[in-house]
Amino acid sequence: MGKGGSLSEGVVKKILLSYSYVAIWIFLSFTVIVYNKYILDKKMYNWPFPISLTMIHMSFCATLAFLLIKVFKVVEPVSMSREVFLSSVVPIGALYSLSLWLSNSAYIYLSVSFIQMLKALMPVAVYSIGVLFKKEGFKTDTMVNMLSISFGVAIAAYGEARFDTWGVILQLGAVAFEATRLVMIQILLTSKGITLNPITSLYYVAPCCFVFLLVPWIFVELPVLRETSSFHFDFFVFGTNSLCAFALNLAVFLLVGKTSALTMNVAGVVKDWLLIAFSWSVIKDTVTPINLFGYGLAFLGVAYYNHSKLQALKAKEAQKKSTQADEEAGRLLEEREGEGIGKKSESQG
Repeated sequence: MGKGGSLSEGVVKKILLSYSYVAIWIFLSFTVIVYNKYILDKKMYNWPFPISLTMIHMSFCATLAFLLIKVFKVVEPVSMSREVFLSSVVPIGALYSLSLWLSNSAYIYLSVSFIQMLKALMPVAVYSIGVLFKKEGFKTDTMVNMLSISFGVAIAAYGEARFDTWGVILQLGAVAFEATRLVMIQILLTSKGITLNPITSLYYVAPCCFVFLLVPWIFVELPVLRETSSFHFDFFVFGTNSLCAFALNLAVFLLVGKTSALTMNVAGVVKDWLLIAFSWSVIKDTVTPINLFGYGLAFLGVAYYNHSKLQALKAKEAQKKSTQADEEAGRLLEEREGEGIGKKSESQG
């Protein structure tokens, strides 16, 4: 009974911990999105400088990552040659800087709810770019699923009350760059046996992002900021905003490390619906029935895609176990045959 009770307690504890990681990630992801919207929106904090905000995040995250790895040694560093850094990390940093710049810029023009609906296109972009770079095999049923997601997002866009063409272009650009970054991580890092957790990733990638963003910042935002003499840097607002962004990376590390990437995908769906509800009820963004119908279709497509990926993963794992079992059986058979031949030789002798 004692053993059974302790096992039950262990299982319950594990489930509660998993739900805690999910809740922390949803809360921080939710907070960062709403906080960024608050800072950048002209009707709220009114600081429409997405490049500057991204650079503040990157400098803050790079500093904290450096402290955790080099000073406090909380996280183990990843050994990387200069050649690998220049050929693999720098291109990923360039893509990440473009993705963050465009996605933050979209908050100036679009509602939080509509941005979440457009983000449903991420699996479509990742799959399409994966096929293009031959990391994914083309499958007709998967492509039909991708088209159904796209169709759902198109309906949601058609029903959007505050549709802004430039805002949509920015968000779609952000999705395209982020999807390319995810595929490039597989091609440039994973294929070389290099695995970066969110902290080591920030340690290497955040400084690259900062440098890449410096060029457009000098020409696009610096001249405007110089003219805005009334602005005073609010350390509390930008400090807490950057801290939330860094904490979100830690939460990703915990969630994927302690649960799975699929759990994060499911949690992402819950977060998206919560953000749409928050955007409608608190920020007072208009969410139309056509919006919800279109996003509902896209959501079903994304759910089916995640389910298919899980089934494929289970099948691959089962095949791996089966192969291992066959190899073990073959090895035992060879040993027995070897023993039999040995005994036969002894008896003849």
